[in-house]
Amino acid sequence: MQLQSVAVKRVTGAFALIDSLRRQGVKHIFGYPGGAILPIYDELYRAEAEGGIQHILVRHEQGAAHAADGYARATGRVGVCFATSGPGATNLVTGIATAHMDSIPMVIVTGQVGRAAIGSDAFQETDIYGITLPIVKHSYVVRDPQDMGRIVAEAFHIASTGRPGPVLIDVPKDVGLEEFDYTPVNPGDVKLPGYRPTVKGNPRQITQALKLIHQSQRPLLYVGGGAISASAHAELKELAERFHIPVTTTLMGLGVFDERHPLALGMLGMHGTAYANFAVSECDLLIAVGARFDDRVTGKLDEFASRAKVIHIDIDPAEVGKNRAPEVPIVGDVRHVLTDLLRRSQVEGIAIDPTQTQAWRDRIARWQEDYPLQVPHYADSLAPQEVIVELGRQAPNAFYSTDVGQHQMWAAQFLKMGPRRWISSAGLGTMGYGLPAAMGAKMALPDEEVICVSGDASFQMNLQELATLAQYGINVKIVIINNGWQGMVRQWQEAFYGERYSCSNMETGMPDFVKLADAFGLKGRVVRSRDELESAIAEMLAHDGPMLIDAQVKRDENCYPMVAPGKSNAQMIGLPQHKKLEQPTEILYCSSCGAKNISTHNFCPECGTKL
Repeated sequence: MQLQSVAVKRVTGAFALIDSLRRQGVKHIFGYPGGAILPIYDELYRAEAEGGIQHILVRHEQGAAHAADGYARATGRVGVCFATSGPGATNLVTGIATAHMDSIPMVIVTGQVGRAAIGSDAFQETDIYGITLPIVKHSYVVRDPQDMGRIVAEAFHIASTGRPGPVLIDVPKDVGLEEFDYTPVNPGDVKLPGYRPTVKGNPRQITQALKLIHQSQRPLLYVGGGAISASAHAELKELAERFHIPVTTTLMGLGVFDERHPLALGMLGMHGTAYANFAVSECDLLIAVGARFDDRVTGKLDEFASRAKVIHIDIDPAEVGKNRAPEVPIVGDVRHVLTDLLRRSQVEGIAIDPTQTQAWRDRIARWQEDYPLQVPHYADSLAPQEVIVELGRQAPNAFYSTDVGQHQMWAAQFLKMGPRRWISSAGLGTMGYGLPAAMGAKMALPDEEVICVSGDASFQMNLQELATLAQYGINVKIVIINNGWQGMVRQWQEAFYGERYSCSNMETGMPDFVKLADAFGLKGRVVRSRDELESAIAEMLAHDGPMLIDAQVKRDENCYPMVAPGKSNAQMIGLPQHKKLEQPTEILYCSSCGAKNISTHNFCPECGTKL
């Protein structure tokens, strides 16, 4: 259908909303109807009949928000979800907060009671505008249907530019029904003179950054989700290779740099690789690219990269210097800044000879050899890491969503993904995220393999979305890492709470996940041993339709390495016994335990004492 570009006489506010969404290129909407939003759903009914737009009926509004979020992460486009007023709107709150914490572009449309009833405690009335103020980038209440086209266009522009984020549009029921003379607003017509995100980095600061890079002997790139939002993977790779700089990523940054590249160190932080955490503790220059110095990354903040000068590149000026004051702050779009930095280095002939960082890279290589990630093999049980590794081997190019907990960290450690192929709740840590997010990603990219890695506790939070998979035939594969616990809670209770396992055992009352899948008309299979694993995953990937694997793994396996709360990144627990200590440049002794030859670290590798 060709969209009209001239004024349309006497349409409703609901028509204006749907027409405006189509002008923004929206193909899929995730939602659940209800009284206050029925005028919009009535118009949506007509739009679906005409083609070009599809509504996906979820079974809970939280699923709608997470599906729109997964849609956005997989594509970089704005995800859209609908819910009615009152409980429908409040059920979206967790999904909105998840998107806000991870800077995901979404437009959320909620129904509201009629304008005259607002503030009267009418049936299913909540102030969703006020409730969500702290967790959105911007909000609107549509008081006049004449404003609908402008508001939708502005919402998409705000959600997708600068630092991305969710935008709420609350539509009173009578606004959806009211007729008016409609003039469409197209995406290019948006005018927001007070909203001008900084895109280009300051040239003087870029020059200062290049000088620090040129002088550095032990540089490290610390890359977050902002680099993915900016689609800066190519520029990041060129920067790392040109200056021979190792790269570590946050949980949000996974996939932005090829994990198979010789310069890749994997994820850093609480459950990051030992060599990435050692590197950040020992580097002399930390180049933070689209990262926010989150507490799960930094550990004890005043000891994070304590020997390093810092260059911080981010599009949000509020993040630069918030947790760590950089020597060189650069506000701007990550891709534009890296492009300018690379261009300037070429023009000015600034380069680093490979030998300048060779000793540093050799040192990191020794850490990689001495402290590798471990995949245990038990005689009587299946290790969760084995499941993740086999999944990555058979589906190396899939899009992976996860829930939150141990399985999420194992997936982050062992899966090797490309840009936008990692879909996980990082900042908020939302259990129940994985299945609906995978659903959203698959609707956006029907020809791609999409796999949800979940835990038995997380999966039970939004398992009703199996019905959505069944209704629409959404070919998502699900692998449940089933240890019968809230796994990460149990690990913390074991390590820090005297093995008092308060309310974390999920075994009693757990459903039979295969029978559950069957109840929804889907295929399921249990895996209990290593001998079954390879064939089960192959069967799942070959199956033409959604399928669930219940992988019953070792119940008390812990996720290591781990940085304990309040400790520096170099003080990890659960490391394998190192094969050898590096030859130090000088002999130092630990003041606490007397260990000898410890000058290669800023902590004692025997007892963890800071030097």
